[in-house]
Amino acid sequence: MAVLLLRLAAPLQAWGSNSKFIIRNTEREPTKSGVVGMLAAALGIQRNDDPKKPEPLTALRFGVRAEKEGRLLKDFHMVHYPKATPDVTERHYLSDAVFLVALESEDTAFLQKIAEALQHPVYPLYLGRKSCPPTLPIVWGVREKSLEAVLKEEPPLCNEKAGTFRIAYEVPFGGIPVQDVPQSFSQLHRQHGWRMKCEEIITGKEHDPFSEL
Repeated sequence: MAVLLLRLAAPLQAWGSNSKFIIRNTEREPTKSGVVGMLAAALGIQRNDDPKKPEPLTALRFGVRAEKEGRLLKDFHMVHYPKATPDVTERHYLSDAVFLVALESEDTAFLQKIAEALQHPVYPLYLGRKSCPPTLPIVWGVREKSLEAVLKEEPPLCNEKAGTFRIAYEVPFGGIPVQDVPQSFSQLHRQHGWRMKCEEIITGKEHDPFSEL
């Protein structure tokens, strides 16, 4: 079992799962749909390709640790259409947030392939919306541990002091149902399936830099 770690940080992020019409919300942490979409862009998978192409990505077990929760930001937009009255839209973002995303698989070679693609992406990468490009580095490495162990034991990304973190990870049963598993990225007929999510609050351990020597 191996886990690919991603560092998702940017001035703005937006992870919508139920946004419709003029109000575009964001979740508190990256969605599986949003992250799988970013991986598909890195690998060169297009929206109108065979829907089965992203299936190896959606099969990855997904988890997130909120390193820095960020602040909710609401933006005002005017959308203009030809020969139509402009629409007022409300878009929500996470400002100055940092997340550690974990993707678990038994196929370490596949995780390495994803890591290489993220470092040399076919299409531009963004964190939920095209206006949210990520800061570097994105790839944080591959660990030979379980997803839960990595989320609980990986040293903090933002500082070296002990802290309290919120983690959310995919479970086979007994969690909260979330509809953010992409089944089709087609702009004409997007579809999302369900997964079960579990949340925990953990206390991080103080990082000893000499332990790496």
